[in-house]
Formats: sequence, structure tokens, C-alpha cells
Amino acid sequence: MIVISPDPLTGHVTRLSQRYWSFVVVAMFVLLHVAVVRGVTDSWARGLLLAHLGLFLLWQPFLRGQYQVTTGQTLLIVIAAAGVMLWLDWWLLALWVVTLAGLVGGKVYQQNARWQRLFHLLILIYLLGLLAVVILPEIAPRQEISEELRLGAQYGLPLILLVAALLPTEPEAPDTPQVVDFFYSVFVMLVLGIVILGSFTFMTLGRVAYLQALTYTVFVIAGMVLVIGLTWDPRTGYAGLNVFVSRYLFSIGLPMEKWLYFLAELSQVETRPERFLAESVAALMRLPWIAGVEWRGAHGQGAAGERTTHHVEYENSELALTLHSRYRTSPALHWHLNLLGQLLGEFYIAKLREQKLKQQSYLEAVHETGARMTHDVKNLLQSLNALCAVAAREPEGDSAQLQALIRRQLPVIARRLGDTLDRLQQPNSQTEPTMPADEWWESLALQYRDKQVEFAAEGLRPGVRVPRGLFGSVADNLLQNALAKRAADATVGVRVTLDCRDGVQLQVCDTGHAVPSELAASLLRAPVRSASGLGIGLYQAARQAEASGYALGLTENRDGQVCFALSARAR
Repeated sequence: MIVISPDPLTGHVTRLSQRYWSFVVVAMFVLLHVAVVRGVTDSWARGLLLAHLGLFLLWQPFLRGQYQVTTGQTLLIVIAAAGVMLWLDWWLLALWVVTLAGLVGGKVYQQNARWQRLFHLLILIYLLGLLAVVILPEIAPRQEISEELRLGAQYGLPLILLVAALLPTEPEAPDTPQVVDFFYSVFVMLVLGIVILGSFTFMTLGRVAYLQALTYTVFVIAGMVLVIGLTWDPRTGYAGLNVFVSRYLFSIGLPMEKWLYFLAELSQVETRPERFLAESVAALMRLPWIAGVEWRGAHGQGAAGERTTHHVEYENSELALTLHSRYRTSPALHWHLNLLGQLLGEFYIAKLREQKLKQQSYLEAVHETGARMTHDVKNLLQSLNALCAVAAREPEGDSAQLQALIRRQLPVIARRLGDTLDRLQQPNSQTEPTMPADEWWESLALQYRDKQVEFAAEGLRPGVRVPRGLFGSVADNLLQNALAKRAADATVGVRVTLDCRDGVQLQVCDTGHAVPSELAASLLRAPVRSASGLGIGLYQAARQAEASGYALGLTENRDGQVCFALSARAR
């Protein structure tokens, strides 16, 4: 056995291996040719056929070279060798050559490489010539082959083997298995059997010569194959035989369609993957050709029904399924059972993904609610700190102005804290409490009156209302960010504008540096890096505005003029 090592010369070694096996095949048929020419009565012919069988065992396309021969297979080899030595005759040779022609013919259609396909085609031509000119005349009713034609076959057919041996080889992977198309092999053998029996029938009934009978048979078979080919795919707009054969092979019937319909309905109503899998398996058990099912999934394993010797296994990343059939699994039934397992596996994976998405959505909702409440509490704490700072600066501590400020601000802070607790208890609530715009604007101006913030209102009139939680949260976020800029640069001015002329729009501008372009692209769309916090304040404010039917955006972004605006979205 040739061992191919994974080094840079792998392609060269593989090519040598292909050349080696080509020589083995050619040598095998050379021994067969010499044995056939010497005749079945020659003792040397029997020995040459034994050597031919030995090379055939090396070449055979059914088992790998590393496969160990069992005792039963050894017994069959011994029986075949004994049969060659004791009962060799022309009929046995004809049967063996027909079998070889079927094996080689089955490999012709499976070869993608051009030279390998030509190699097997030449071998097939050689076997057909050997059968027609040398072997069949020996068993025909009348031996009417000329001596010149027989001598030409004896010395001319080996030239085909010589040409096949000299053909170039193409490298293949070392582990490439030998493939024989069973259908084509049987088809070639049946056609050759019809040729042999048809020729003998013409010779016996029609009293014609061997070559004439062989010609008649070949033309009759060619006509039949042509008619079958035309009716198989007529190309005239009508369905051919291939449609009816395909329907017969690939149609199991109504039970499978019912199970598919049940599977589609179950996927709509059942959300739990474990229950979906159990119900689907129970429905599988109602199919007439399934005796039992075994499964192993992400949520456990189980079995139903009974085990049989005929089973089909399917496995993917999340599900391992074994379907036990009541009957022997034909290729069509095996294909259908594998398709059932694949469909069930894909639906099961989809259910697992749906469950994970629900969990992620729940965690995301919890995270967003917590983050939003944190910022609301942070803004309330800043308001309280501002109120405490005003109280600390008052010399008397109980002046009329301070008491008025406390009377105005404490109800506002209490109301905002109540709104925050309401959103914490009902995070998915779509209703937002409103208040008159003039009252909200007055409380905001009083809250930041000592922060040197410029307030301007346009079109403010009675009857205009604003969502108090949304506007309070957004205003606090924007003002705190602007005041943080002022803390770094005392020359930064802050201006807040409420425009009620055409809808309601709140705008907060500062005269600081512009937002960097790399941050502006993701600002309000995702959390951004922040040196003073988690960087999700504006993101949460934008999400809150979107949930309330408003839009928060960066309307201007240049040095000396950075403006954020909150306004109602266009309908």
C-alpha cells in the first residue's frame, strides 16, 4: 500500500499513485486477455485467471485497501478460485466479462476528470470487443467467426490496453473513495445480456450468421433506447415518463402532507421548544411507516414506539433524531425520513432561537428601564442639590423668597419622582401625563435660575400642554451636558428656547465646541463613551422621546453653536 504524506510533494505522489493503479488495472485485463486467448481447456489459462482475480481484489471498487477481509469473505474468495480451477468454461467467462463491463461502465459516468473518464471508456470498449469477437462465438449456436477477425482481435485488442496505460493521469485526493453507479452498472449488464440472448435467438430462429444476428440485435436495442429516451423527456410541452417515475419514487402520500400541515400549525401556537418537540414526535408516530422515534435535544431526551433494524438518523447542532421504520428503507423512503428529520430539526432550532430572543428582549427591557430610571433619579437628585445650595446661601434660612422657591420646587420634584416610580412599575405603559406648558416652563426656569442659563419662550399661550416626564427628563439631560461644558470652559453660554407657535419644540443650545464627527454619527442612536458616566443619557432620552411620539435630534453642530431639539414627529 502506498502511504501519501502531507508534504509539498503530495500532488506528485498522488499522481504516481494514480499511475500505479492504472498499471494494476491494465495488468489485470492483460492476464484476462491471455487466459481467454489460450482457451478454457488450457491449464495455464486457469492459473492466469487466478492471478487476474488477485489483481481484481486489489482494484475492486467496493472496499478500501485498509479494510480487513472477514472469514465469510475469505470463504467466498476460496470458492471463486475453486470454481475457476474446476468449472471454468466459456459461459462462465462470458458472465465474468459482462460483470466487469458493468463495473467499468458504472465508473465512466462518475469520473469528473477527463483522462480518467477516457481511461475507463477504453477499458469498456476492450471488454465489449473481447466479448463480441472472442468469447461469444465459442458459445454461439454456430461458430461462424472468421479466423482473420479472431486473430485481429487477439493481437489488436491489447493495443487498446496499451493506449489506456499511456494516458496521462490527473491527481486526486488520497482519501477519494471509489464510486460505482449501481444503476448504470446494472443497466450495462442487462443490455449486454439482451445482446447475447437476442443474437442467439436470431441465429436459432432466423438461421442467420453470428455477425448478422449481432448487428440486428444491436440495432433493435438502439431503437428501443431511442424510443424510451424520446418518451422520457419529449420536450414538446407534455410530461414524459420521468415525471411519472419521479412521482412514484418521491411520493409517499397523504400522511406526510398531514404531518407537515400539523408541524406548521404547531409552530404558530406552541412557544416552548420542549413541548413543540414532544408534540411533533407524537405526530410522527402516527405516520404508517414509522415504528419508533428516539431524540436528544437541548432540553432532554426521550423515546417513543419500538426500535427496529431499519432506521434513519439525523443530527444537527441542537437535535439528534433517530427514526425507526416498519419496513426496509428503500432509497426513496430513506430520503423522505431524512427530510422529516431535517424539517423537525430546523423548526426546533427556530423555537430555541425564538426563546433566546424573548429572554434577550426581556433583559434588554429591564436594562433600559433601569438605565432610564437611574437617569431620572440622577436628575431629581441634581434638582434637590440645587435647591439645597440655594438654601445654604440664604443668610437667614427662612426668607420669603426661599420659602416661595421651596413651595414651588418641592411639588414639582415630588411629581417627577412619582412619575418615575410609575414608569418603574409599568415600564411598557404608553401613556404619558401632561401638564400646561407655561407651568412646566416656569418651573424649569426657576430650577435653573442660578445657573446663568438664558430662557426664551415664543408663542407660549394657555391651553398648550407637554408631556411633563419626557420634557423634564430631556431638558435635565441636555442642560446638565451643557453645564458640564461650561464647567470646563467658563465662556460657554447656554440658551433654552420653547417654541409653541407651530407645535411644541424645546431647544437647548450652547456656544461650546462642536460634537466630534465620530460621536455625532452614533449619538442618540447608541450609547457613546463618556468620561463622567455610562454615556447612555442622551440615548435613553432619545428612546423615551420616540416612545412618546417625539424626536430628539442634533439640529446644529458647529463650534459656537451646538443645538439639540425635541419636537413632535411628523405624522
